[in-house]
Amino acid sequence: VQLQASGGGLVQAGGSLRLSCAASGRTSTTYALGWFRQAPGKEREFVSAVSRNGGDTAYADSVKGRFTISRGNAKNTAYLQMNSLKPEDTAVYYCAAKAAVYASSSIGEYEYWGQGTLVTVSS
Repeated sequence: VQLQASGGGLVQAGGSLRLSCAASGRTSTTYALGWFRQAPGKEREFVSAVSRNGGDTAYADSVKGRFTISRGNAKNTAYLQMNSLKPEDTAVYYCAAKAAVYASSSIGEYEYWGQGTLVTVSS
């Protein structure tokens, strides 16, 4: 399974971006999908995740109320709508997939990872 993340870019504080994640390859399986991010010099951290059927979502406390995850109409696609962006949101954002039903914040549970898309928020 290959994951493609896109939609990153440079935005001013308070602005918005929408990230997209699409899986290709072995897509007969429907995956739970997650977003993680890694800032320079920091460990990769959980941002948000959505269950296989889209009915269950999870968010890191730092993004609750500002970010919204959703599944796309196409199988194994997901979006991360990011509003009210802050400079501390600057990071490489990765999408990940796991062959399970429920959303999860645990990095170790995800089997497949995309290459990442850079989000830069200027102050």
